Amino acid sequence: MPDLKDRLIDAALSHVPFDGWSETAFRAAIADAGVTPAQARAAFPRGAVDLAMAFHMRGDARMIERLNAQDLGEMRFRDKVAHAVRTRLEIAAEDREAVRRGTTLFALPIHAADGARAVWGTADAIWTTLGDTSDDVNWYTKRATLSGVYSATVLYWLGDQSEGFRETWSFLDRRIDNVMQIEKFKAQARKSPLFSRLMAGPNILLDRIRAPTSSPRNDLPGLWRDPS
Repeated sequence: MPDLKDRLIDAALSHVPFDGWSETAFRAAIADAGVTPAQARAAFPRGAVDLAMAFHMRGDARMIERLNAQDLGEMRFRDKVAHAVRTRLEIAAEDREAVRRGTTLFALPIHAADGARAVWGTADAIWTTLGDTSDDVNWYTKRATLSGVYSATVLYWLGDQSEGFRETWSFLDRRIDNVMQIEKFKAQARKSPLFSRLMAGPNILLDRIRAPTSSPRNDLPGLWRDPS
């Protein structure tokens, strides 16, 4: 099945810039990949939408592979996060127009939940690969914050005409710095006796929140999975 999915994704990429992640592109990919419609529907039950999700997830898998092959031990943690986002976008740059078409698809209300899930999956992949071990509410807040950073950076990158996307990387660094300032404020607030008293009740509830045991993105039908 992974080989079939890869063949369909690769076949679709020559059509998506013109037809978007559409049924037209999906049918063209089926013809170019030399598979039957039944095989294609078995792999991607919702057609082009699942194909677009699989394309995004394949990019995440390639990012994980690259990051795991690198020695990031000497980097500050904020630099590791920025490097991971940049790595993901460098992979996306290989098919930039397909990414642009994907943002258009997932901006539609009917597919907005899929788009949010895709971005959350990228944030989760980055945090997990960088060694995040949180299992409480911080698991959610880290991914929610990085999802916002990643989404904003992708939109900026899609409109960036600077050489080597240097303006995008500057934008990314500013967003990461903003996040670090927020985290610094939160750490200072937690040390405040007044804040601790005010948050005593909410903290009891927050302490009961636990991270999921597995990522929900793996439960989606027809999505690309790393064959390794």
